Amino acid sequence: MIRQRTLKSLTRAVGVGVHSGQKVELTLRPAPADTGIVFRRIDLPVPVDIPVSALAVSDTRMASTISPGGDPGGPKVQTIEHLMSACAGLGLDNLFIDISAEEVPILDGSAASFVFLLQSAGIEQQSAPKRFLRVKKAVEIREGEGSTLKWARLEPFHGYQLSFEIEFNHPAVDSTGQRVEFDFGSGQYKRDIARARTFGFTKDVEMMRGRGLGLGGNMDNVIVVDEYRVLNGEGLRYDDEFVKHKLLDAIGDLHILGKPLLARYSAFRSGHALNNRLLRALLADAAAWEVVTFERDADAPTGFAELAPAW
Repeated sequence: MIRQRTLKSLTRAVGVGVHSGQKVELTLRPAPADTGIVFRRIDLPVPVDIPVSALAVSDTRMASTISPGGDPGGPKVQTIEHLMSACAGLGLDNLFIDISAEEVPILDGSAASFVFLLQSAGIEQQSAPKRFLRVKKAVEIREGEGSTLKWARLEPFHGYQLSFEIEFNHPAVDSTGQRVEFDFGSGQYKRDIARARTFGFTKDVEMMRGRGLGLGGNMDNVIVVDEYRVLNGEGLRYDDEFVKHKLLDAIGDLHILGKPLLARYSAFRSGHALNNRLLRALLADAAAWEVVTFERDADAPTGFAELAPAW
């Protein structure tokens, strides 16, 4: 039987929010089977639990933000996508995340630091079967046309494959890979995806700061690009780091669903908003999905039965 996973012990991290600039502490703790991933705002007078789900997403400007019941006026936790991506990469189903402010720390701008934190706590199998959400028919969201076109699609597939294509019309980005594919059955999330960092353009900095965003960003946690080139002295971690980070974000956005997907995801210029709209469209069509478990490892897609860090 493919089993649910949680942590063996707790682990902590301290950092700053990339948008808020606030210092924040995370404590990641084991959770019982069928709990899901639950954030807890421990800085509030009465701590508030915010279970992760597609319908809890309340804001998708610059990051994925969740609130209880998706209430945009309620307590929130923002910029959860990198941590959620790491949870997907390690196959984690159940986790309590105590957080001392409203934004997950950016750390190094990728998911690699979260992967290290989670693996340092250890991954433990639980007695309950892992529940996958299997896509039964294609669902697609499209927006714009011509130069503004963007889309994201989920299709039936026995496994979990993702592909992403970017188009920024920027010399520094255009000189790198524009399309990437990744198969979770390969077991190479940590090597091939997790280290890709978030990126930003100097021309957008003033606008973002004026909106109270990007206050914690610097060259230690963001790839900074001017009109022509990457400004970070060490350069890129991957030849196609830009598109890999967009895929890393998508993996995190999709894991907000609350169950690992069995599907093929493909996207062109998608982002947090479109990814969440795609999940909501999927859930709204009861004929498009089903929840499945695997009593025999042999019945699962290749690579899905191995313990982390195989994923």
